[in-house]
Amino acid sequence: MRGPLVVVGDTLLDRDVEGAVNRLCPDSPVPVLDETSSTDRPGGAGLAAMFAAAAPDTEVVLVTALADDAGAARLSSLLAAAGVQVYALGLAGGTPEKVRLRSQGRVLLRHDRGGAVGEPGPPAEAVLRVIAGAATVLVSDYGRGVAGQPALRAALAGTRAPVVWDPHPRGPAALPGVHLATPNESEVRELAKVPPGETRLVTASRGALELRQRWRARAVAVTMGGDGALLCHAGTTPLIVPAVSTADGDTCGAGDRFAATAAIALAQGALVSEAVQEAVAEACAYVAGGGVASMLPPPVGPLPSVVPGVPAERVGVAAAATVVSEVRAAGGTVVATGGCFDLLHAGHVATLQAARQLGDCLVVCLNSDASVAALKGPDRPVMPQGDRSRLLAALSCVDAVMVFDDPTPQAALTWLRPDIWVKGGDYATGGGESVLPEADLVRRWGGHTVVVPYLDGRSTTEMIAAAHQRGRASTSASTAVLRPDPPAGVATRPHRSAGIR
Repeated sequence: MRGPLVVVGDTLLDRDVEGAVNRLCPDSPVPVLDETSSTDRPGGAGLAAMFAAAAPDTEVVLVTALADDAGAARLSSLLAAAGVQVYALGLAGGTPEKVRLRSQGRVLLRHDRGGAVGEPGPPAEAVLRVIAGAATVLVSDYGRGVAGQPALRAALAGTRAPVVWDPHPRGPAALPGVHLATPNESEVRELAKVPPGETRLVTASRGALELRQRWRARAVAVTMGGDGALLCHAGTTPLIVPAVSTADGDTCGAGDRFAATAAIALAQGALVSEAVQEAVAEACAYVAGGGVASMLPPPVGPLPSVVPGVPAERVGVAAAATVVSEVRAAGGTVVATGGCFDLLHAGHVATLQAARQLGDCLVVCLNSDASVAALKGPDRPVMPQGDRSRLLAALSCVDAVMVFDDPTPQAALTWLRPDIWVKGGDYATGGGESVLPEADLVRRWGGHTVVVPYLDGRSTTEMIAAAHQRGRASTSASTAVLRPDPPAGVATRPHRSAGIR
């Protein structure tokens, strides 16, 4: 490769805060993350530059806008350590930061800071010279102004190097004649204004053709996640490049990996179709290898609420959040039920099975050991919450289990906001929602409370009482057998247990 690979675009500071979630905040029904580690890395164009710099014998220059603040200093240090040479434009305002709160490999919340989009400063002569001498150029547009800077666009329009343009809906149009544009499915739908209701393949095909004609691009590759990519580069018949593997994982950064790989391949003389095939393979390997998590330290330890022997995705507040968000994203119905579930029996199972049939997922809100003791007395629960969670999570009708410490599940429900709240057992004869303490709460967000049939004669309290009764009867019978009446005429003396005075 003669000359550097020049990446032009918006750089952000990504911070991943890893921690454990095993309780809700007492003054507000939200999960509490106990931080165990924090890791910084470049995001946006900076991440694409890091990916490119990791390739053998590749000189990488990043042209980006950096503010005069601690975030920019941290980015400069990280990029220098990765072997990326930075040519910084000025930036009005603060460096944009994306803070992801993570637990057990899942992103629970993203917190953005840095304020409104600032205007990038003009490029220095050195920036224009490095673009003119580039072997290839990757424009990584994250909608924050660098790709629209007039002097930069003029320099990019004058380069003879292949240009790969990774667009953003809030950014400017790609320059006419780019070698390859790489929007993802959602971006192509928005940029090309493809009407809703079409299949994914039709949407990607029509969108790619529209953008190729509008931008006069030589090729447009639409990335389609686990389905690979669709390439529109000659005529009207697209080329489908299937994914090498279909492993599920965190796709954050996969688009940057795709674009960087394609840019390197074009710089090395590959055809566009060859570059896209190589990019799909690299992006799939990146996701299968753990995605952005492969750049982070491993979690310090499991969530306290995760029970050994149960898949981590089934137990805990984080598990419930993941299940609920996926079901809601698909337009499904979230069902929840709650209770102590001490000594799981057939009545419990019948209630859970009936509840699951009412929607698309079932989250069980489980009273903690402290909560059960407060409700039932100091001799309860018989089974600790770890065992109770394990049994519930093993049932096929249960999608997630979350533990709460309060006497009632109201805080958990306010956070969960189920569409349907299910009760069974003693409530079945009480006249519906009017006797259920959570009914008014659930109704506030448009939810419904229902009662499902309960098997008669099944009760944890009765089971424990029966066990105690049988235990006493068994003890009396054993004592009678071990201490027979003495023969007539034999003197006896009071029995004294060894060691007891």
